[in-house]
Amino acid sequence: MSVSRTPLTVAVAAAATLLLSACTSGGTSGGGGDTNFVMGKDGISTVEKGKRTAAPDLSGKTIDGEQLDVAGYRGKVVVLNVWGSWCAPCRAEAPNFQKVYDDLKADGVQFVGINTRDTSSKNAVAFDKQYGITYPSLYDPTGKLMLRFEKGTLNPQAIPSTLVIDREGRIAARSLAALSEDKLRKMISPVLAEK
Repeated sequence: MSVSRTPLTVAVAAAATLLLSACTSGGTSGGGGDTNFVMGKDGISTVEKGKRTAAPDLSGKTIDGEQLDVAGYRGKVVVLNVWGSWCAPCRAEAPNFQKVYDDLKADGVQFVGINTRDTSSKNAVAFDKQYGITYPSLYDPTGKLMLRFEKGTLNPQAIPSTLVIDREGRIAARSLAALSEDKLRKMISPVLAEK
């Protein structure tokens, strides 16, 4: 009688997936060496203008089934928020994001969500409707877009994670926790002020 290892392998994989996809309030940067970013006391990491790395290709279908390429927003400051409808901190920060988006979109700030780990885009659409979210969100149920960020850069490592991408398409700031309206504005303001 042989014993199958398949159930154990599946259980280990499921546990790893849960660990990686759980809502968290922080994380640490992957990679080693000189990362060029500084973590502030407020939990927001920033990179000086001349030392930033380019954001990866972030394109695909939105939760509404439309095609979106974040590179199309070059020339604007992009606030990229990784979220899931199942994530309590994401629900807590959603009204803050919509309010700040409404206030700053006329100033050249574009918000884009990356919905991840939702098994159906219907859950994500319902979330947006419930919280009055009007900016687009890419649908990334398996986290493939998150894996496009280079290790050792300001990459998203938790859900929620928020990145600010400068007008040249480079990653300027990151938070690995849910953000209040005040912290979100504080994260965007220096990048928006750059000429």
